[in-house]
Amino acid sequence: MAATTASVTSVKVPPARSAVSQAAHAAPELTTRRVIAFFAMVFGMFMSILDIQIVSASLAEIQAGLSASNDEIAWVQTSYLIAEVIMIPLSGTLARIVSTRVLFSVSAAGFTAASILAATATNIDQMIIYRAIQGFIGGGMIPSVFAAAFTIFPPSKRNIVSPIIGLVATLAPTIGPTAGGYLTNLFSWHWLFLINVIPGIIVAITTWTLIDFDKPEYSLMKKFDWWGLLALAVFLGALEYFLEEGNIKGWFDDEIIVYCAVAATIGGVVFFYRALTLDFPIVDLRAFTNRNFAFGSLFSFVMGIGLYGLTYLYPLFLGRIRGYDSLMIGETMFVSGLTMFFMAPVAGMLSNKLDPRFMMMIGFGGFALGTWQMSHMTADWDFWELLVPQILRGGSMMLAMVPINNVALGTLPVDRIRGASGVFNLTRNLGGAVGLALINTLLTQQTAVHASRLAEHVNFANPEAMDMIANLTAKYNASGMDGAQIAIKKMMGMVQQQAYLQSFIDVFTLLTILFAGLVFMAMLLSKPKPVGAAAGGGH
Repeated sequence: MAATTASVTSVKVPPARSAVSQAAHAAPELTTRRVIAFFAMVFGMFMSILDIQIVSASLAEIQAGLSASNDEIAWVQTSYLIAEVIMIPLSGTLARIVSTRVLFSVSAAGFTAASILAATATNIDQMIIYRAIQGFIGGGMIPSVFAAAFTIFPPSKRNIVSPIIGLVATLAPTIGPTAGGYLTNLFSWHWLFLINVIPGIIVAITTWTLIDFDKPEYSLMKKFDWWGLLALAVFLGALEYFLEEGNIKGWFDDEIIVYCAVAATIGGVVFFYRALTLDFPIVDLRAFTNRNFAFGSLFSFVMGIGLYGLTYLYPLFLGRIRGYDSLMIGETMFVSGLTMFFMAPVAGMLSNKLDPRFMMMIGFGGFALGTWQMSHMTADWDFWELLVPQILRGGSMMLAMVPINNVALGTLPVDRIRGASGVFNLTRNLGGAVGLALINTLLTQQTAVHASRLAEHVNFANPEAMDMIANLTAKYNASGMDGAQIAIKKMMGMVQQQAYLQSFIDVFTLLTILFAGLVFMAMLLSKPKPVGAAAGGGH
């Protein structure tokens, strides 16, 4: 440390950059202890993100076990998401006050305890509360990993570190339904939560023992913006509920949705006012003055739409059109996760050799190609037809996420990374929430439009429709059933299925246009400037 101090003192630093440079050179020394601590943090983040989707394939089993209604069971996932979204941007401020060590280890321990409570829930009310606690506490682990990666590792190691956190951030929600389906089929839904216990204890003890990246600043507690925290909670909580439940409840036809829209608007205005005017705001938004961080956050938002949107669309297609159960869906969806795993080291090597803007363009283009292929789907598409689109999805996600992380956080000064990482991670989650809301709304609206158009052709003037009805009627009459009535029901079912399929095609077409547009937007980025080897980040 003495040598480091001497070297900093002996170099003349331009006045405008002195604070940044000193902060950069103050980056902690990389040791084996810190590497082990970092990987423990990565595993904690993996558990937290995995638990968003791990219940999605097993909601029917949880519903039966807790005697919940269809409306109530959706809150097993929604309560977790709302609570996590509130905590993610708050974590940067909390890390400054209590230190990364205390925040992360306490979050890991609390997440583990909440997992045990969720496994022991005996009714839906308990489950919703325990899941909200689990999501809120677990949300503190996610941004800390990004901050640690860009604080303790020198730029020369980022081609190794960035793919790791990129892989975890994208792989965890992708394999969530698969892992959940297997656990529920092999054991019971309780193991969706009990699986966290042993790893959670290990992560909590390891991080408490080994993390020493920073020191607490307890004096900042005097400046803590409690009104800002309340405004943030109202803004993000109401917004998440609005997006999650809006389509189901008919948007502004529902009184609660209207109240949530008003609450989100008021909370947002108060939050942004205080964040932009206070010396120590609850969330530091200054990172958005960095052009690359602003564009990186925008790209992260859109990648959230792609990541969570396709994780939702594929199982929906396989379940409703193909009639797959949760285990079959998980086995089909595993291709994307496997591709991400193998593409992570490739993305790391390429990030050291290619312009990150070019890597993003390849990733966005590959993603657009995959969704374009899906826009030609039929009701007969199975594992093999979905194979190439899933490979494109998984590989392109990694090729895009790694340079997005590097561009957004890698050019920030070290002292700004903790706050910025929370906001950056929030953009991905909000992108997922907005994307799912739009996707569900489009599916609902377009299914109705296509069903109406297709039904117009099922009439006495259409000889093909009449022949099909006649054949079905004869078939079921021969079996002693009311053939005419069954034939009409069968035809209406076919119309509804085709309408639903056409709505899927509409959504995939729009996603293709969105990601193709990102290919051109990547050109607007400034090429990141190389930063010094000792620095955790430059300006």
